[in-house]
Amino acid sequence: MTKGLLLVLSGPSGVGKGTLCNRLRALSPELVYSVSATTRKPREGEIDGVNYFFKTHEQFRAMIEAGELLEWAEYVGNYYGTPKSFVQQTIDQGKDIILEIDVQGAMQVKERFPEAIFIFVLPPSLEELQKRIVGRGTESESSIRSRMAAAAEELKLMEHYDYAVVNDVLETACNRVQSIIAAEHCKRERLFPAIQKWLNGV
Repeated sequence: MTKGLLLVLSGPSGVGKGTLCNRLRALSPELVYSVSATTRKPREGEIDGVNYFFKTHEQFRAMIEAGELLEWAEYVGNYYGTPKSFVQQTIDQGKDIILEIDVQGAMQVKERFPEAIFIFVLPPSLEELQKRIVGRGTESESSIRSRMAAAAEELKLMEHYDYAVVNDVLETACNRVQSIIAAEHCKRERLFPAIQKWLNGV
C-alpha cells in the first residue's frame, strides 16, 4: 500500500487558512483533518478523539518528554499539540492528512517530520491581508499592527516550504492545493517501492 501524505498548510494570521481547509474537506471528503491534543476542558458537544484528544497537564508533559508530539505550544495556560501517532497511523493507512497550523508550528513539524509536504498560504498582497484582518471587526489598531508585523516576519520563512499558494479566489486556491496533492502522489520515489516489488516477482 502506498503511504498517504502529511500536508502542512500554514501562513500569516488572516490569510484564510481555515476557510481554505474547510473548503478542501468539503471538496475532498477522503482527506483526514489532523486532530490536536489539548489540556483545556472539553466544551459542550466536543468529543474526545474527534474534536481534540483531551489530556491532563501531566499526560501532555509526558507526551512532550517522550517526543510524541510533532509540535506543541502553550496558550492561555493550556497546552496544544499534534500527536505524532495519529498522523503516522493515518498515512500508514494510505490516507492523506491535513494539518492547519501557524508558521512557527510548521517549523517544528519540519524538524520532526521533514517528509511532510509544506504549503505556504499567501494573501494576494499585504494590503489585502490587512483588509481581511480589519474586516473581522475583532482587532484593535495595535493588534492589527502587531499581526501585520508578524506576517512580514512569517513571509521570510516561506523559503522553507515546498509550495506557495495565493489565496485570492477560494475555489482557485483549492484547485491549486488539489493539484499539489495529485502531483505529489505521482512522484517517482513514491511509486518506485511498489514497482520494485513487481520487478522482484518477475
